[in-house]
Amino acid sequence: MMQTTRVSEALIAELEALEIETPSWGYGNSGTRFHVYPWPGAARTVWERIADAALVHRLTGACPSVAIHIPWDRVENWAELRRFAEEQGLRLGAVNPNLFQEDAYRLGSLANPDPAVRRQALEHVLECIEIARAIGSPDLSLWLADGTNYPGQDGFRQRYRRLLESLLEIYAALPAGLRLLVEYKFFEPAFYSTDLPDWGTALTLCRRLGPTAQVLVDTGHHPQGTNIEQIVAILLEEGALGGFHFNNRKYADDDLIVGSIEPFELFLILNEIVAARRDPATAETAQRIAFMIDQAHNVEGKIDAMIQSVVNIQTAYAKALHVDRRRLDEARSDGDVLGAHRVLVDAFETDVRPLLAELRTEQGLAPDPVEAFRAGGYAERLAAERGATAVASAYERL
Repeated sequence: MMQTTRVSEALIAELEALEIETPSWGYGNSGTRFHVYPWPGAARTVWERIADAALVHRLTGACPSVAIHIPWDRVENWAELRRFAEEQGLRLGAVNPNLFQEDAYRLGSLANPDPAVRRQALEHVLECIEIARAIGSPDLSLWLADGTNYPGQDGFRQRYRRLLESLLEIYAALPAGLRLLVEYKFFEPAFYSTDLPDWGTALTLCRRLGPTAQVLVDTGHHPQGTNIEQIVAILLEEGALGGFHFNNRKYADDDLIVGSIEPFELFLILNEIVAARRDPATAETAQRIAFMIDQAHNVEGKIDAMIQSVVNIQTAYAKALHVDRRRLDEARSDGDVLGAHRVLVDAFETDVRPLLAELRTEQGLAPDPVEAFRAGGYAERLAAERGATAVASAYERL
């Protein structure tokens, strides 16, 4: 019994140390490329988005930072926004430049064939670096929509050279303590080629830049059947995994609640991270991973959906902590294929809800934060304060 208690205490301590960053844009109205469905009480301004992120942190105890997106979250006084976040009990997290909504970016941003457009994109990213410096952000998170729609439209090597040249200027401007996280996506919105289509391209570029450039893995940005946990393992081994954008998808988009479609995949990804944190060769990289959510809740509520995302990550992480690594190593050494697999399945099938409820109770929180939000009258009060039809955020699919 005492042994069980000690194990439980150790697991709770590790779970308590897990921090998950939520995105400001996940609290506003969003939709498909066909329509935006307004949600009663959805956040309309950056101030309201930060307030909603603070509410998620108060209910979960696990989300002390919020990512911002420029220009969607632009303000005149960044010190004032930072103070507001701190008063709400939050830190301002990753800064995300927008390099896909300007008319000038029709043929790309950092890889555009027009030097003037590339300069426009670079100036925006350099501005975001200054914003990151002002708010104390640890990460600049960069995703590009750059690519081509038809064969022959542009040269692959030429676009790669332009992209690298642009990234080198960005990297040179990074102040001490600010990481550059390079995200990839195998397609969309370009139909023929994407300039950052996979983890190998992202890793190659980061290697060309330097040690404070690392790869960001968006869990929804892969072809069907991709072994994401293997990608995670290799990036950890290479010291190049900087962070995640957690979400899920069934077909080709990436805005579903994380773990809602592939919970076993999420568990396997986090299992690689837990294993890496216990390995001296990879522990430093694994400890610095930024756990960030990147979702737009199109047909469901904003805040309770975000809370559910946090709960799903915590649940998968708790299951990964339950993996019996001694038994796993023995089975692998013995060539016991089924035995090794069963170790992972045993952990995945563990009911960790009592453990998470115990963690939250010790933190003075409700055992079920989604139910606490729904029963607490928060949604009704926000709808009354903000109106039943909040304006659409910039994060709408056009």
